[in-house]
Formats: sequence, C-alpha cells, structure tokens
Amino acid sequence: MSLQQIVAELKAERDRLDKAITALNGVSNRPRRGRPPKAVQTSAKPRRRRRMSAAARRKLSRLLKQRWAQGKMKPRAKAA
Repeated sequence: MSLQQIVAELKAERDRLDKAITALNGVSNRPRRGRPPKAVQTSAKPRRRRRMSAAARRKLSRLLKQRWAQGKMKPRAKAA
C-alpha cells in the first residue's frame, strides 16, 4: 500500500466523519419537545418543605372538629 493510497483513505474517512458530525449537530439544534430534563427544571436552591408546629396542628384540629360539629362540612361520598 503506497503512501498516496493511505492519505486518500484517511481523507475519505475524515469526510465521512465530518458528514456524521454535521448530521449530529443538525439533530441537536432542533428545539426540544416535551418536558425538560430534571437537571434543567431545578432552580438554584431547592424548595424547603414547611412544617406545621404542634400548636398549629392542635388549633387546626380543634377548628375542624368544631366545623364537623356544626354540620358545615359534609362527609365525602364513598367511591363505589
């Protein structure tokens, strides 16, 4: 195999790789459809979950029991 043939084959391989790279770049430039990946969705700082104090839970419980007693809240219909 002569040096000229090796150079010609390498150039042909380079052309094939350039075409493949161009095709792949064309695919990645299209706008995405659907939900973005999770890494993109998250903001800089995660949202912290708010906790209810024991006193607030007792107060809410007492208020809800009063509503039930007054008949303001109707029981949900059972799913059949």
